[in-house]
Amino acid sequence: MSSHVRILGIAGSLRRGSYNQAALRAAKLFVPENSEIDLFQLDGIPMFNEDDEKRPPSSVLELKKRIRRADAVLIVTPEYNYSIPGVLKNAIDWASRPHGDSAWSGKSAAIMGASLGAIGTARAQYHLRQILVALNLFTLNQPEVVIADAAHRFDENGNLIHEPTKQLIQELLKNLVDWTRRISPAPESTSASSTATARHPLSGGARLIPAGVRAC
Repeated sequence: MSSHVRILGIAGSLRRGSYNQAALRAAKLFVPENSEIDLFQLDGIPMFNEDDEKRPPSSVLELKKRIRRADAVLIVTPEYNYSIPGVLKNAIDWASRPHGDSAWSGKSAAIMGASLGAIGTARAQYHLRQILVALNLFTLNQPEVVIADAAHRFDENGNLIHEPTKQLIQELLKNLVDWTRRISPAPESTSASSTATARHPLSGGARLIPAGVRAC
């Protein structure tokens, strides 16, 4: 890859005034030198239907194209019922299909999220990490950006005003860019096989990783 790192930013909320959308916009202000964040909105993605996966709608084709063009992914998730929102899981599933044509495999990734509660989106983030393991993304571990009490972290215009959170997001993005450069070039997914073989640059070995969603 070139020294310039392109990050695709996705927020798992469609709500006007979403704190997670606001956090993603804030991240664009803290992106390190020689990197950029390209935002993708999920409001045009229809519900996943396996009958349509070989002829996906144009919005899904665009999502997969943008993921593949990116060097890394930043996902900002709310927490719904101890997990991630359906709109985010739906987009993740679409971009992993059809079997053998996942756009996610081998990408580096970072996670953050905001909520009104005291523990932020900690449970949703841990669940999302499990999903990203299945898709063969290399997710950054630290720092964990869990934005609690979001109503007091952003102003009425959706601007992030909490300095410690700004510093955490800045650190997260710096680590993501460093991590992306460290593991590049990204492993390639294999479309001819029922499993994707990925060699992690830090492991010294290969591991077999099942492809994403199974037929159901």
